Amino acid sequence: MSEDLRYPIGKVENQLFTGKESFSEELKKAAIKEIEFLPQMIENAVLNLDEAQLNTPYRHDGWTVKQVVHHVADSHMNAYIRFKLGLTEDNPTIKPYEEALWANLSDTKNIPINVSLTLLYTLHTRWVEILKNMKDDEWQRTLFHPEHKRTFTLWSLMAVYAWHGKHHTAHITKLRERNGW
Repeated sequence: MSEDLRYPIGKVENQLFTGKESFSEELKKAAIKEIEFLPQMIENAVLNLDEAQLNTPYRHDGWTVKQVVHHVADSHMNAYIRFKLGLTEDNPTIKPYEEALWANLSDTKNIPINVSLTLLYTLHTRWVEILKNMKDDEWQRTLFHPEHKRTFTLWSLMAVYAWHGKHHTAHITKLRERNGW
């Protein structure tokens, strides 16, 4: 595990599937399982935290636990839409968003985290249904991310989001460990 509180499981670049040569049923099933069980992992990570703990940043100048939970829901809604675009359009350009600004909107500040947890459960149920039924050639479909000026395969995008869920869950669990919660 990394000592950098921003990247408790390491950076995403170390987790990416590089392309068709990396495709395997074993990796695919493992990544789909990570996405499938993320809502439960996040829920377990925040179990029994009180309001003060939910409003504690996971690191100096970092998001609060509450912001992290809402961010994962926001991010994974975008991921689900990106997958659907990638499956139905030829190399679509996806829309980036200002995640730091989203994390400071009123829904993130005022809505309890159970709303985003419920959203994650239902969203991931739909997303995993798509992932489990994709054909091998569909994993090589692409989309263009203008912020990164890069084309991603759906295969590599799945790796990013499998990492993303573990990354933010670790923000919460490592904070709990450090604070003895």
